Amino acid sequence: MSVVTIRTGKEFMDVTMIHQFLSTASYWAKGISYVMVDRSLTHSFCIGAFVDNKQVAFGRVITDYYTFGWFADFFVLPEYRGQGISKKMLAHIMEQPWSKRLRRKMLNTRDAHGLYRQFQFKELGNPSFLLEVYNPDAHLQEINSL
Repeated sequence: MSVVTIRTGKEFMDVTMIHQFLSTASYWAKGISYVMVDRSLTHSFCIGAFVDNKQVAFGRVITDYYTFGWFADFFVLPEYRGQGISKKMLAHIMEQPWSKRLRRKMLNTRDAHGLYRQFQFKELGNPSFLLEVYNPDAHLQEINSL
């Protein structure tokens, strides 16, 4: 296995690669614009995994750094899966002082429950307490403010 380096901060992220994956290979953001991806990273804690200075994985936490964090857009490029890269990224986030003090961490996943359970994520304790406005195709709508 190659040496994996973890970096944080939008300035270290390969936004073009992230956009390419999200817009073509993800089940949650197909068709998302480059501008929307770029701006969403600006307002998030970004983390990436790199092999030989090539970004091979990404994730972000939308957070106020004090009470709440939403884990979003986590992925590992297919050719690098199964090497523990997601675990390394999640462990890095969970060890951050700001992450340790968050009262609630949440995420949405279709198929990675086993991974996230290793980091203490579990089904909602009181699902009836949560409400949502669900607009899964919002990223496909023309947004004039971009």
